Amino acid sequence: MLESLAMRADFLNLTLDQTQRTAEVEPVAMDSTDRFFNRELSWLAFNWRVLEEAENPRHPLLERVKFLSISGSNLDEFYNVRVAGLRAQMRAGVERRSLDGRTAAQQLEQIDVQATALQKAQQRVWGELRTALSAQNIHLVDGTALTDEDRVRLDELFLSQIFPILTPLAVDPAHPFPFIPNMGLGLALEMTRERDGAPLNALLLAPPQLDRYRRLADGPDGAVRFLALETLLELYLDQLFPGYAVQGRCIFRVLRDSDLEVEEEAEDLMREFETALKRRRKGRAIRLKLNADAPEALKALVRDELELTPHEVIEVNGVVGIADLGKIASIDERSDLAWVPYLPRMPERVRDHEGDIFAAVRQKDMLLHHPYESFETVVQFLQQAARDPNVVAIKQTLYRTSKGSPIVKALCEAAEDGKAVTALVELKARFDEAANIQLARELERAGAQVVFGFNDWKTHAKISLVVRRESGGLMTYSHFGTGNYHPITARFYTDLSMFTSSPVYGRDAAKIFNFVTGYAEPSGLEAVRTAPLFLKSHLLESIETEIGHAQAGRPAQVWAKMNSLFEGDVIDALYRASQAGVKIDLVVRGICGLRPGIPGLSENIRVKSIVGRFLEHSRIICFGNGAGLPSEAARVYMSSADWMDRNLNRRVETLVEVTNPTVHAQIIDQVMAANLADEAQSWVLQPDGTYVRASGAPGGELFNCHAFFMQYPSLSGRGRSGADDAPRLTRPQGAA
Repeated sequence: MLESLAMRADFLNLTLDQTQRTAEVEPVAMDSTDRFFNRELSWLAFNWRVLEEAENPRHPLLERVKFLSISGSNLDEFYNVRVAGLRAQMRAGVERRSLDGRTAAQQLEQIDVQATALQKAQQRVWGELRTALSAQNIHLVDGTALTDEDRVRLDELFLSQIFPILTPLAVDPAHPFPFIPNMGLGLALEMTRERDGAPLNALLLAPPQLDRYRRLADGPDGAVRFLALETLLELYLDQLFPGYAVQGRCIFRVLRDSDLEVEEEAEDLMREFETALKRRRKGRAIRLKLNADAPEALKALVRDELELTPHEVIEVNGVVGIADLGKIASIDERSDLAWVPYLPRMPERVRDHEGDIFAAVRQKDMLLHHPYESFETVVQFLQQAARDPNVVAIKQTLYRTSKGSPIVKALCEAAEDGKAVTALVELKARFDEAANIQLARELERAGAQVVFGFNDWKTHAKISLVVRRESGGLMTYSHFGTGNYHPITARFYTDLSMFTSSPVYGRDAAKIFNFVTGYAEPSGLEAVRTAPLFLKSHLLESIETEIGHAQAGRPAQVWAKMNSLFEGDVIDALYRASQAGVKIDLVVRGICGLRPGIPGLSENIRVKSIVGRFLEHSRIICFGNGAGLPSEAARVYMSSADWMDRNLNRRVETLVEVTNPTVHAQIIDQVMAANLADEAQSWVLQPDGTYVRASGAPGGELFNCHAFFMQYPSLSGRGRSGADDAPRLTRPQGAA
């Protein structure tokens, strides 16, 4: 595959005629707001790409159901946070415009159009997938398909495990409409009393402890069957409301404003966040989804009680709550309909040193590419530090981690053993605030020093620092990452981890920790730049350096990979670089506010998005440095920061320069080259904001970077990027 790939034309040049016909695009001035895409609409475009993966016939069927579920949960979160924020602006009369010049009202109008179309497409895709599942003997059944044996089992289940936690609620002057929490699923009912025909409106709220889809016993032909929770509840309405007959029903789900407001001068930040979390639960309702065939009176009842306007109500012809369908995809015995499980590889150098990670890192810097190389190495790094009597101190950032995290357990063990443990826990990590409060208390009980950073800045940097006694002195081991210290998400997020015993990186890491623990602004940083102080200015200076190379007639290039790109100053700097002749290739998975391929503005910029088996999460930046890319002279960085206003201006982030030749080569010759060469999972951004699937060489196999890395993981510490069975992946012939 690699040999044929090397003979092809550059992927980005190959698709240029299809996706960036600059001659057909109107010029845009540098002072025009038209030079930016809208952030919210760009995000919706990303979620369209996720949904289209649910229709991708190259993916196994159950994985396609998962993509559909992800598109649903993504859209829910988008409304919880982004739409809620825009509506709050309107209520407050704030006249803030987006970078592309739109008011909140104008953005909401376009969002509603796109989101409504997206939701209709989700229902259509579910219909297609449900048919395909049935063909594979996997069924979502209704009440009429239940056998006598099913009813016997369900009767026992209902009485023993469901009935005790249900609360049937009448709705009348004596029984006011109850509070319904965010993401709450409910059943509104129109009923009449059987003895006299008296009407009654009632509610039945689904307890969050109950699965939305319950698996039934397999059918006699081995059929896998699921029953929706609302269908199960409807089977037992006569026991919940005895003496009443149901005349109409309305299935609904409520979304609420999920942003947090915290007092700037909070004396106890953890207690303030606990209070804010309670406020979030009761946040203003911002969206109501309900089944379209419900009685109009019931729709109006729920809408009015939630104080929503008609345009904030979405009527669904199909499933209310697409996000819940992921449960149906979890069928262990149907591995033929899922991706073949991938077992991450343990780093060869750690094996060579019989599991001694400190010895492996002392030999030289070590780079891991997750999930292809196991995140367990990061966990073992901290576990070894906790149990090593020569370790005297551990410092650790925690933005997101897993429930029952082995990393937190290792830190607690180290603290209980008398080591100096400092844990920087970010309470403002959205939707993980409650979990982080809990782990902070756990660490404090163990004796760790817990700090929460800044009131108004999130600490998003990924750093671990271990200080160890060696040869009569102290040695510092540092770990820098592009992703969270989260063993679960590390199985399907692509990220980089770099371990080093270099005192240069150790000094920089210590200064950054001192910054967030004691407000000691770091000075004299050598290999690491930190936001919000120096990172953005360094990026802009590096882009200006490439402009200087182009103007001097030297090769000038930028390769960058990130999740999101939406910072005005950085985008404008990239436009200036393009105008100067710098060749810029960007891999931006999600939001992108930059318009590529505009004559006189960005014709030298090309942008692609990779959406596939793994979630692309690593942030990498490569500057040609006057020698072109790839090159040993290039300046290569890994970062915790996306190029967003929040990351560069309102968060503590890191930009780590990679100087070790082996790690440098791994990043530029393998990771970035493979991402740029990917065709099978790539979408190319056009000047008008739409995305087109990449197309490879005629008749050729589409190159898939995820498949490449699963087959050829980089073997850390072997002296170069890759091993004998993993050819060095270089930029194809004819590359820009």
